Amino acid sequence: MGAIAHGEGRRLVLRGTVQGVGYRPFVLRLARELALSGRVRNDASGLTIEAFGPAERLAALEARLRAERPAAARVESFSTARIPHEPASGFEIVQSAPGAERRVPIPPDLATCPDCLRELRDPSDRRFRYPFVNCTHCGPRFTIALDVPYDRPATTMAGFPLCPDCAREYADPADRRFHAQPVACPACGPRVSLRDAAGAPATGGDAADPIAAVAAALRDGRIAAVKGIGGFHLACDATSPAAVSRLRTRKRREEKPLAVMVAGLEEARALAALSPEEEALLASTERPIVLCRRRAEAALAPEVAPGSPLVGLLLAYSPLHALLLEAAGRPLVMTSGNLTDEPIAFEDADALARLGGIADLFLLHDRPVAARCDDSVARVVAGRPVVTRRGRGWVPRPLPLADPVRRPVLAAGAQLKNAFCVARGDEAVFGPHAGDLDDVATCDAWEDGIARLERFLGVRPELLACDLHPLYVSTRWARARAAALGVPLVEVQHHHAHAVSAMVEHGLPGPVLALAWDGTGLGTDGAAWGGELLLAWRDRFERLATFRPVALAGGDRAVAEPWRVALAALLDAFDGDAPIARLPLFDAVDPRELETVRRMIREGVNAPLAHGVGRAFDAAGALALRRPVSHFEGQLPLALESECPLTLGDGAYPFDLAGDPTFRTVDLRPLWRALAADVIAGAAPGALSARFHAGLAAAGA
Repeated sequence: MGAIAHGEGRRLVLRGTVQGVGYRPFVLRLARELALSGRVRNDASGLTIEAFGPAERLAALEARLRAERPAAARVESFSTARIPHEPASGFEIVQSAPGAERRVPIPPDLATCPDCLRELRDPSDRRFRYPFVNCTHCGPRFTIALDVPYDRPATTMAGFPLCPDCAREYADPADRRFHAQPVACPACGPRVSLRDAAGAPATGGDAADPIAAVAAALRDGRIAAVKGIGGFHLACDATSPAAVSRLRTRKRREEKPLAVMVAGLEEARALAALSPEEEALLASTERPIVLCRRRAEAALAPEVAPGSPLVGLLLAYSPLHALLLEAAGRPLVMTSGNLTDEPIAFEDADALARLGGIADLFLLHDRPVAARCDDSVARVVAGRPVVTRRGRGWVPRPLPLADPVRRPVLAAGAQLKNAFCVARGDEAVFGPHAGDLDDVATCDAWEDGIARLERFLGVRPELLACDLHPLYVSTRWARARAAALGVPLVEVQHHHAHAVSAMVEHGLPGPVLALAWDGTGLGTDGAAWGGELLLAWRDRFERLATFRPVALAGGDRAVAEPWRVALAALLDAFDGDAPIARLPLFDAVDPRELETVRRMIREGVNAPLAHGVGRAFDAAGALALRRPVSHFEGQLPLALESECPLTLGDGAYPFDLAGDPTFRTVDLRPLWRALAADVIAGAAPGALSARFHAGLAAAGA
């Protein structure tokens, strides 16, 4: 194309996930189709396009960029400005501006795209059945990055020099593998291998096709440790009760549901009744675990999710997974590669040491994982996806901030289900889900994750934020780090943090009325809060209402044994004379222990009062479902919810409001009396659940 002598100029600036996802080649193709000249580059703003040509073609470029994008891209903002026309010749991709990678460092890991899957299954393609096929639109990103800028030498692919064919694709702007840092093929890339439980390499036929060998072992009921993108999974046949039970025993995971991986949407539809929104979430480039309602006839072992109508499904998101699912010919449990409460293994030596007592064999590969990143978990609520665990696929995609922070902030997170965050300018960047900071290994992994994200972003925190609770590991660490850096520390009340996070996520300026209902969080008065109505601003709040507290006999033990919470709620509701003997829940409790706990509650010995609504759900679940013990946090509330019909109907349980108009207390004693009467009368769990949920909804209104 020759130089364009007449026309106009436009500068288009796109912000968001626009680097490392094939955006520059995409712009190049559009501009060439429209016969425009100019250039596109990554820079500190994200992506900048300077295009020259007739006004109508520039308008067409802008319109198409607003309507079209690469599958993995996310545009958070789009600005345009006129610039002087340049008589440029052709359109090209130019060198990234210095510092670009520090602004938008590394995109999240991306699920295998349809084009790569076609190559994977095409016998005539040179990447046929290659477990690491990828392109600019898919493959690992965050989990192979060692440093910034995000170029191949700074990734775990540095040890795999490109062959001539891959080098040619990598350098060609018209090729979909242009600057795809993980690009490889069987001639130059990573390879899979097989080892037994003792770590010894496989020999004979198994060594020739490790994926086929592992698939056969899974069909025979064995357990495999499978190295994926962000770490190891533990896999077994999801249709085999014996295999799933064996995995639970070895992993020390009693009843918490296990995720199930399937080959594609057709297989997912056979296991769960999926809405269009759930199908879209399952098939998204993030490929999270999606909580869905399991079909009654689903070919899944009941042990996958005992007592729950839900199942956590995820689609195969790497070519290795796709080949393994295809060879196994059945759904596979794919749960985190760890013992319960430990961080997932992501290095070969660590996995062989820690998982050798669980797995019968190991499917390994020689592409190192730079850092662990567990699968994300999501659910469709009211027709919209809600991410409940942010990991692979979302990390480290930034969340835009309507009100920019004036200086870099590190938020350390809480003790349970920890997720840390770095905020700078007008964006917040989350680290991967860390889990509960209850053991040394998890804390070490959490600290490593913080250091890695700070390094990638080129950020030194100038302010630290943490939870108000002085005994949280994250709080103690943040206090020490702030002192070492000589920067301010802000200790945030737990439920105010919940409120403000929702305000930021949904762009609400405040003030807002926030219902912050959860288990436990330290209040500003030293009490355990958890059922709060707050008038919240970004920087302050007023507490307007709470729930009448209930005693937690044994402290944290009451969370694991919710019959204790139910007993405390009933004794409070019936002035100490509750009909305990007529309630089936307590038949399974040792009478001597029952009397001991009753005395602890009456005398206030090791029975702190807590306002948490989560404990009310625990107590209601225990009473309605006759289950005295919880094997994981939230088990009984989830089970109670699953019993609830889609329409609540009439008959909400009653409650009282106490206090003056400036501060109210929701008193659930009438609810507990009505619930106990219904249980004694033999009401079905679904009816109990509906009335309980309706009562709580009315209290919140």
